[in-house]
Amino acid sequence: MAKLYFHYSTMNAGKSTLLLQASYNYRERGMETCLFTAQLDNRAGEARIASRIGIGDAADTFAPGDDLYARIRTRLSAGPVACIFIDEAQFLEKEQVWQLARVVDDLKLPVMCYGLRVDFQGELFPGSATLLALADEMREARTICHCGKKATMVVRTDSHGQVLTEGAQVEIGGNESYVSLCRRHWRQAVGLHANQE
Repeated sequence: MAKLYFHYSTMNAGKSTLLLQASYNYRERGMETCLFTAQLDNRAGEARIASRIGIGDAADTFAPGDDLYARIRTRLSAGPVACIFIDEAQFLEKEQVWQLARVVDDLKLPVMCYGLRVDFQGELFPGSATLLALADEMREARTICHCGKKATMVVRTDSHGQVLTEGAQVEIGGNESYVSLCRRHWRQAVGLHANQE
């Protein structure tokens, strides 16, 4: 039975690695997959999903206003697809998540979305919020804070390593701009109800 999956985490938990591995497993068994990533994130190159460990694959891109249901339906006219994979799913618009739900319900295709849950200010991304509401199954990819606890939050830093607490929700970057922390250390870093001990 087809389902809408949301694999979420903070930065540097290996989401893209998990996506590429799952797609490879399908292809190794002779089943075609269709990969999408956000057009605005071209750190790995245009129309490409890549992992920090060095693996990557070509992908279609999505942008605001794209009708993903229509695009996937058109792709199916070229041949069968076993699974749809979406990287950087936090950048999906609410309507696009509903379109992916239609892919599952009406086209009977599994859709696996991988993305961040919250931004550097601790707020849900619109795409992530809608996925949390609509996904049939959710799975957390885990990474750790410098203290060894599970990291659930992320801070954005400037070029001098100073923590930023204001700015646009979307700013593309990697290890040079973001640090994953547990909630306690995130609160300390952003000065939110810091421990007074």
